[in-house]
Amino acid sequence: MIRREAVEIVAKTLSTKDIAVSANGFMSRDLHEAYDRVANFYMIGSMGLASSIGLGLAIKNPSRRVHIFDGDGNILMNLGSLVTIGSHSPKNLVHFVFDNNAHESTGGQPTNSVSIKINEIARVAKYKVFMVDSKNKLEATIKKIKKIDGPIFVLVKIEKSKYVSKRIEIEPTLIKARFMKAIRNR
Repeated sequence: MIRREAVEIVAKTLSTKDIAVSANGFMSRDLHEAYDRVANFYMIGSMGLASSIGLGLAIKNPSRRVHIFDGDGNILMNLGSLVTIGSHSPKNLVHFVFDNNAHESTGGQPTNSVSIKINEIARVAKYKVFMVDSKNKLEATIKKIKKIDGPIFVLVKIEKSKYVSKRIEIEPTLIKARFMKAIRNR
């Protein structure tokens, strides 16, 4: 399973009330191409901060589920956010990390997720942790986690791919404006 396929599987399960925050690079491009909607916040820059933004949104919007779409390279840039999320323990936060052991957006340089077990760090940080490596396991896990409180961490093992989603053609200021309007209106 490649990132684009996995992102689409998760995205298609979002309710109209759910909030999504995606990491910069191919992650945001994939979410935009798979399931663009106004309640998605696409990080165009700021590598590693999708988890921090997601936490703020989860705290501010406790009646809405916040889904973070993160990559292994992004979360490794901001491991401290796992501890902060675990300390706050937002029941409405679901954190997906799509792990292909590479910074695929910048040329495929290896990350340290081969030797550093991100899911174990999340477990110690008080997340409820799941690990999947196939479409069937991902779909089954999504059904399971809909019935439990967070914070939830789903490590999705994926393969590198030559597929590249198209660039997001929405200006960053418009992404922000439409997102803020969407979360105010629900």
